[in-house]
Amino acid sequence: MAKRRFKNKKVRYVAIGAAITTGAAVATVLLPSANAAEEKTTEQILKMCERTKVLNGKKQSLEDFGGHGIAGPGFESDTCDFVETKSMEFFDGPKQKVTVDFPNCEPNATEPAKVDATWKATVGQGEGKYTATQQGASGGLFGALSGSWLKHKGTTDLTLETVTASDTEKREVPVGKVLHMEFTPKMQRMTGVWRVKIEAKDNGSIVPDTQAQTYEVEEVVEGPVTLPRAAGAPGIADGEPDDVLTDC
Repeated sequence: MAKRRFKNKKVRYVAIGAAITTGAAVATVLLPSANAAEEKTTEQILKMCERTKVLNGKKQSLEDFGGHGIAGPGFESDTCDFVETKSMEFFDGPKQKVTVDFPNCEPNATEPAKVDATWKATVGQGEGKYTATQQGASGGLFGALSGSWLKHKGTTDLTLETVTASDTEKREVPVGKVLHMEFTPKMQRMTGVWRVKIEAKDNGSIVPDTQAQTYEVEEVVEGPVTLPRAAGAPGIADGEPDDVLTDC
């Protein structure tokens, strides 16, 4: 029997959007076939991505996602890659108070008070629309984004849960004022899609051939910009410390 030629490969594209008011995912599946059994949910596609043979260019073993050669689960796709669909966005994160109050409120105070303001800020490493830090034994899909993340401004390993910044700065507190410091972290947002592929396969004369398949799920990942540190050490959160003065 002649082998089938794959001139018209089936390709499935899944576009995922988020409902603004509810945060619920809305999936649209475009299939050349009316076979509803072949449609995939967002969760199914992400599972196929996590259990792929090659994740973001790195070959996986079954143990990376809790699989087993006999007991399962096994590989569910050939490749899964994160493909950026827009330029990296940079923005200011939420301010956080990082010191105690330093008052200069004594009734007989006539000069500014000199203080050593020691501050420390801890910034969460961020999360994705569908992925999170330490998802799975080897960092999961979120950890796999580190390679893509590192292409951009001063970024660090996404398997870390937090990054920090700290310093001690000399300040003067005017008479009749209370000083504290706030830290505004620099953040970044990476937007793209998880693209899962199953390659076409000739399964012989008894079992139907496997048609080429492609699935996509939109992903948005946010996290802090970090400054470089000594080799092997986590990066330092980038941002701006600011003085805040209030009346006594």
